[in-house]
Amino acid sequence: MNETPLPPPVIYTGQFGDYTITQSDRRGVVLYRSGLMVAAVAFGLGTVLALGFNQNPGLVQAISVLYTLFWLGLGLSLATIHIYLVPLHRLLQGVWLVGGLASLIFSHAIDGPLAQTVVDTPGVLWGIGFTFVALTGIFFKEAFCFDRLETKLLTLLVPLLLLGHLFDVLPWAAKQGLLAAWAVLFGVFALRKAVQPLVPDIGDKSVFVYLKQQRSNA
Repeated sequence: MNETPLPPPVIYTGQFGDYTITQSDRRGVVLYRSGLMVAAVAFGLGTVLALGFNQNPGLVQAISVLYTLFWLGLGLSLATIHIYLVPLHRLLQGVWLVGGLASLIFSHAIDGPLAQTVVDTPGVLWGIGFTFVALTGIFFKEAFCFDRLETKLLTLLVPLLLLGHLFDVLPWAAKQGLLAAWAVLFGVFALRKAVQPLVPDIGDKSVFVYLKQQRSNA
């Protein structure tokens, strides 16, 4: 019995030559988007709990658990995202790690749940806030590459809320409104990524090859 031959791979023409898309490339994009979805869902649920904040210890602790899931999902996305500039990619991963380590330190060094600490002591954002610097980097990259309205808004909204809370220049109602908008826009972004064709997220692989060759020859 003859086996059906596999179709030839599709050849794409990039800026510096031709390339093909492998199953590994596609798997990486699926993981990137899965991380974003986990992060968006965890952040959205945490926001719902935070907006109904009533000092319930169990509720506040649940927000901290959801933050951990958000951080892990973001880390998966940063491990699999396609960014041409390696130093920028490493920078985003580095600030994500710094934010996570700061969260761990504050969780153990300060009495009470992490979420309560962030509300009561905005200065902890000098450490924890690095996690959201990494997230904003993803929003900026997506806004630049795909011209998405929600990521353009998030690139401005996230620093506005965090800095406004850090320096205490925003009224509480404004913080709540910005947080809700962040959660909604993040959810829209993750959902739109889930249905977007995979190939655009892989990018021009010839650029990656060219940049790698340039680094090898340096």
